[in-house]
Amino acid sequence: MDSEEAETVEESDMIKSVIRCPNNMVVVFDDDDEQVPEYQGKYEEVRERVLRDAPADTLFGLWFDYETDVRTVLREDW
Repeated sequence: MDSEEAETVEESDMIKSVIRCPNNMVVVFDDDDEQVPEYQGKYEEVRERVLRDAPADTLFGLWFDYETDVRTVLREDW
């Protein structure tokens, strides 16, 4: 495993939850509920990286407005 692969594995272990917001921005949190900036940004720009690196137990959510709760969705529907 080269250093780039090791970095990806290390970063992917940090992803615990991923939320897509109404403005199409993505917010990512780790096990300590801290934001993970390297995976955040516009949905179209971070989607593939998030899906590639997120562990199987990652929670994916959609937040359709800023008032109601985040709706949990399947990884495939995110």
